[in-house]
Amino acid sequence: MRADLEIIADWIGQGERVLDLGCGDGELLDKLHRTKSVKGLGIEIDHDNITSCIGRGVNVIDKNIDEGLAGIEDSSFDTVVMTQALQVMHRPDLIVEEMLRIGRQGIVTFPNFAHWRARFYLAFRGKMPVSKFLSYQWYDTPNIHFCTFKDFESLCISRNIRILERTVVDNTLRQRWWHKLWPNMMGEIAIYRITR
Repeated sequence: MRADLEIIADWIGQGERVLDLGCGDGELLDKLHRTKSVKGLGIEIDHDNITSCIGRGVNVIDKNIDEGLAGIEDSSFDTVVMTQALQVMHRPDLIVEEMLRIGRQGIVTFPNFAHWRARFYLAFRGKMPVSKFLSYQWYDTPNIHFCTFKDFESLCISRNIRILERTVVDNTLRQRWWHKLWPNMMGEIAIYRITR
C-alpha cells in the first residue's frame, strides 16, 4: 500500500464509518475493512477503478464529486477521505466544506505547488512543472486548482476549520527531517486531518 495511505489508515479508528471520495481502486477502504473493521463507502467516477473496488468487495458509488454530495446526510460518517483529488475539483473549497458536513473529520491530501522543484522548474525553465505528482502537461491536465500548504491553511482559517494534524512527505511518500524544517518549500505532498 502507498505510504500516504498507510499514514491515513493510522489516523482512522477501529470500526469507524469512512467515506472515501475519489477512492480509486479501493485499496485504502479494503485495508481499513480488513484491519480495523471499518464500514466504508467509496465514491469514484472511473469505471476501471469501480470494477476494481467491486472485485475487492468495497462498496462504491459511481458519482462525480464535483456535482455535489447533497444526497448524503449530515454527520453520516466519522471520517471523509480525499486523496490526491482536491486539485481536480472545480470548487475545492465547497468540497472541503461538504466533507466536514457529512463527516466528523476529514483527511485531505494534495500536491504542493510551492515545492522547490516546481519553483525551480518555473523560474529556470519558464514552463509549468511536470513531476511524479504533477505528471501532466499544462494543456491536458485534470489539475485545475494548484495550491500550496499555506494556501490550504489560509482556506481553513477563513472557513473556521481546525487542522488537527499535518504530515508532509516527498515524492517517495516518505517523511524526512527537512519536511518539518521547511514544509512549504521541501514537502511535495500534504496530508491534513481537519475538523470543525
